[in-house]
Amino acid sequence: MNNLEAIVVDVDDFCQTFLPAWGKTQFLPVSNKETSLFTSQLAK
Repeated sequence: MNNLEAIVVDVDDFCQTFLPAWGKTQFLPVSNKETSLFTSQLAK
């Protein structure tokens, strides 16, 4: 496996662990409006 593949695998492993845990927490104040944050927006 080359270095690029190793990085992609590491990032994927991190996301598999982090995203479910992050989804269970509330970092933003709760409002009456339904909002969502897409995974693609996390990198921005």
